[in-house]
Amino acid sequence: MRGARRYAGLAATLLFSGWAFGALDEYQVKAVFLFNFGRFVEWPQQVFDTPQAPFVICVVGDDPFGKTLDDVVRGESVGSRSLVVRRYDGTGELADCNILFVGRNDASHLERALAAVRGHSVLTVTDIEGAERSGAIIVLYEDQNRIRMRINLAAAKASQLVISSKLLRPAEVIGAEGG
Repeated sequence: MRGARRYAGLAATLLFSGWAFGALDEYQVKAVFLFNFGRFVEWPQQVFDTPQAPFVICVVGDDPFGKTLDDVVRGESVGSRSLVVRRYDGTGELADCNILFVGRNDASHLERALAAVRGHSVLTVTDIEGAERSGAIIVLYEDQNRIRMRINLAAAKASQLVISSKLLRPAEVIGAEGG
């Protein structure tokens, strides 16, 4: 069974109505979210050096996913780009990421990671409560036993990323003009 296809029946439910704890654990759900963010966010074309350049999901610091994220993206693509997962202990090469995840157990990495990608088109995702106030673009949080999203539109715009209305609809949106 190919990566996210195994989770395909759950993906739309997860993204658009939140996830109730049950058959999947928290980081299996978050791995599916990360994969699907690649389909609901537009990056500037110049982000990719070549037409063959992969789409890169990075995890900085302690990896809460284990092999789950690799399993979800195995054999999958974003558009015509193959998916690659990279893990970093520090924040040195993060500007090469398309999606960057910093887990709540590594809050000490958040500020450095955000600084490392500032000025680059990197979708920053975390489950650190309140990180949207520090400039993270998407924060995943639990609400009534469901995983929800808080999206900082001002941070997305500053990173030259366009987030689909399909992703914005179920999210709590902050940093929107007039809002």
